[in-house]
Amino acid sequence: MGYGVMGLPFSSGHVLALRRFPSSSIGPGYTAIWHRTAQGSWTIWADIEPPKACPRYFGSELEQAIQAPIELLWRDPFRMTAKIYAGQALDWQIEIGSTFVTRSLSAVAKMIPDSLWRRRSVRTVMGAVAGPLLGAGRLSLDGIAPNGQWFEANPKLIWFVTGGRALLHGADLGPSGSLDQQGSLGDFLIPQRGIFAVGQSLFEPFAEGRHLAVTTREANRDP
Repeated sequence: MGYGVMGLPFSSGHVLALRRFPSSSIGPGYTAIWHRTAQGSWTIWADIEPPKACPRYFGSELEQAIQAPIELLWRDPFRMTAKIYAGQALDWQIEIGSTFVTRSLSAVAKMIPDSLWRRRSVRTVMGAVAGPLLGAGRLSLDGIAPNGQWFEANPKLIWFVTGGRALLHGADLGPSGSLDQQGSLGDFLIPQRGIFAVGQSLFEPFAEGRHLAVTTREANRDP
């Protein structure tokens, strides 16, 4: 069980996402922050070694995978600050809030037992219903990650990202806003509006020969 910003697109073309997993089946718990430039280049920062964090699954589409301390500070239940101090990389203020739609979808999601969440048909229906209701474009609750592993997302509680500000290397990313073309990493689709969720993420165990053991595109290029 973990939480995070599933994705937050900006009118400038940038994208941010955040993942916080207090525990992990492949190593210690970790925090990761994803960033996509307006030109489409992805970087993931994590506070543990990249092979034990998100780059394990998404590395073949990343330009960079960087290990750096990440600080998460909850100012109150609806305001959080995420900071990457290395090179003054990121200062991200996040505000979240609920609406009738998010409360209703959360109530339905909490009622679904884990055994049903494991059924692809249930995840497909939930994604197809939730995307339009949330105004988030298409939502993918399962699929194949860039390195080849299947993934499942089981959100139990959701909120909208309602405000905040993001400074990347001192530059303001500007207001949030949907993208002309919805962002993605493999089959994982970035919501077209900021979504904060609490839930579970499941990934296929690594299998040599079937999955890529890379954490960046550079590592996957032919010499």
